[in-house]
Amino acid sequence: MPILGAFMVPHPPIILPEVGKGEEKKIDSTTRAYMEVAKEIAKIAPDTIIISSPHSIMYSDYFHISPGRGAKGNMGRFSAGSVKFDVSYDTELVQEICHIADTYSGGAGKDDFDIQEFPAGTLGERDSTLDHGTMIPLYFINREYQDYKLIRIGLSGLSLPLHYEMGQIIQKAVDNTGRRVVYVASGDLAHKMKEDGPYGFSKEAPEYDERVMRVCGSGNFEELLDFDETFCEKAAECGHRSFVMMAGALDGLSVRAKELSHEATFGVGYGICTFEVGEKDESRHFLSSWRKKKEENLGKQRENEDSYVRLARFSLENFITTGKRITRADLDPDKWKDMDRKMFETKAGAFVSIHKDGALRGCIGTILPTCRCVADEIMQNAISAGANDPRFPMIRESELPYLEMTVDVLDEPEPIDGPDKLDVKKYGVIVTSGRKRGLLLPNLDGVDSIEQQIDIACQKAGITEDEDYSLERFEVVRHY
Repeated sequence: MPILGAFMVPHPPIILPEVGKGEEKKIDSTTRAYMEVAKEIAKIAPDTIIISSPHSIMYSDYFHISPGRGAKGNMGRFSAGSVKFDVSYDTELVQEICHIADTYSGGAGKDDFDIQEFPAGTLGERDSTLDHGTMIPLYFINREYQDYKLIRIGLSGLSLPLHYEMGQIIQKAVDNTGRRVVYVASGDLAHKMKEDGPYGFSKEAPEYDERVMRVCGSGNFEELLDFDETFCEKAAECGHRSFVMMAGALDGLSVRAKELSHEATFGVGYGICTFEVGEKDESRHFLSSWRKKKEENLGKQRENEDSYVRLARFSLENFITTGKRITRADLDPDKWKDMDRKMFETKAGAFVSIHKDGALRGCIGTILPTCRCVADEIMQNAISAGANDPRFPMIRESELPYLEMTVDVLDEPEPIDGPDKLDVKKYGVIVTSGRKRGLLLPNLDGVDSIEQQIDIACQKAGITEDEDYSLERFEVVRHY
């Protein structure tokens, strides 16, 4: 039995009268929409409510599902300790989700991603207490309906497509158990909607809200996968991954979407949409179609890659598929006649950066040359970026068609006497304190100020605020 209904809701504590003390009246449209959601859920009368919450336990590389038989919580953190919750978890459905994740071999309608074990389960419980991203939806639901069990799932730092696949796993588990299920995607929208709001204003915030409400209000979930990570970060959104997971849980099902409300009275976007679920619809396998388009676009992009990036990709692909490192002797002169001869005639440091699905997948480089020429530097660092970056697992062969790569060739660094000699678009920075050394490339998405650039470089080096450090700058030639 598929999921019977889904709801996109916010979680502002101020919406509760016990917290807002009258301020909640300023977002009355959101309150009325929430009450409508609660009544619709009561009408469905689900056995189980699944809530994905940005404020549940979150890991960078793992989806945490709350374990145990149940949990309690209250709004004491928001000076309303009398608002209490005590829920029972659907342990059988949790067990089935974990079983599917443990034996995972590719998402519904897509088997190109050879993951033997999906990164989801009940491990790593740090705090069993219910979070406000879960309690606020339950506050309204409980007024109309209480005969349910709960499943609470946290988000992760993994890519948007993997959140969609997490939703697909949930759908399969629901089908296997025959549960009557409602999915609630808890999440606020952009947090930077007003200059006088708690988080200030960014131009990306209203753009994000308008776009996500249009997408969710129409039910065209494929567009949720097209939101750039940097754009989302600048908008300071909260719930996007929650919405994507919900979309995955509705994969291949017809949906009648309806926008109920959108407000940003306090400088944070609150949006509510409902999704009435119908029969199977083969046109709504959004992740499959998105990946197909992505693969086609990347194929066209590769046709225009310059010889620096082609060499990096060729080196990495050969290593991943054969386990062998190529040398210049492996380059067929007829196929590589367009190579820039400077690659063999000059020495320089070089960084190879790899992205997949809009997220970093590996980046390794050398500040100064370690090889006889730039070509050797690129071949060496391409393999290191794909196989030896300690932040990521080694790239699998099935991932190769989905990788975007760039190569930065570095000029020799020069010492500078202060941050005023930097420009985030033009210069990269190197910070050094004793044996600690950190580098950040120039012109990176999401890095908009010199202070931010230096802070990130210091973090990478492990240099603390109370440590002195020296600065160097360098320019790069970026190859696509």
